[in-house]
Amino acid sequence: MDLIEKTLSSETIFDGRILHVRKDMVRLPDGGEAVREVVDHPGGVCVLALDGEGRALLVSQFRYPYMAVLRELPAGKLEYGEDPYAAAVRELEEETGAVAGEFRPLGELYPSPGYCGEIIRMYLARELTFGESRLDADEFLNVERIPFQQLVEQVLEGEIKDAKTIAAVLKARLLLGL
Repeated sequence: MDLIEKTLSSETIFDGRILHVRKDMVRLPDGGEAVREVVDHPGGVCVLALDGEGRALLVSQFRYPYMAVLRELPAGKLEYGEDPYAAAVRELEEETGAVAGEFRPLGELYPSPGYCGEIIRMYLARELTFGESRLDADEFLNVERIPFQQLVEQVLEGEIKDAKTIAAVLKARLLLGL
């Protein structure tokens, strides 16, 4: 069976600074019609940065939708059309002050494919040197270094709840034997 849905019409219902929401009417594989509400997002990056002692850099920041402080890998959103690698380099330095001598892609993550078109590109960064962080005006966070194996354990125990952090940490653990 062909699973592709065909867009019949599209209406913008919200046009924000970061998110754009549209309501589409689609033709289903069986010929019927359905409504799809879609959040368009420019995408993002996250960086698993490991220092020379095998410690991962984590940031803690308040995440308003959850009304909680979350611990995550350094990350950020792309500008529309921005190169993901350049964004990853920028975000790592802005949030932690770290510059990596080695950057390696860890793949892509679709965080919520049922309604959102966001794609997060994951990277591994090593051979770090440190300078000053340069946070955005509305960005407040704390940086910590944690042994990578301890981070893996925290992911497995459910202490880390952020999907991009979980995916990048476990993927690096399995693919690279870290």
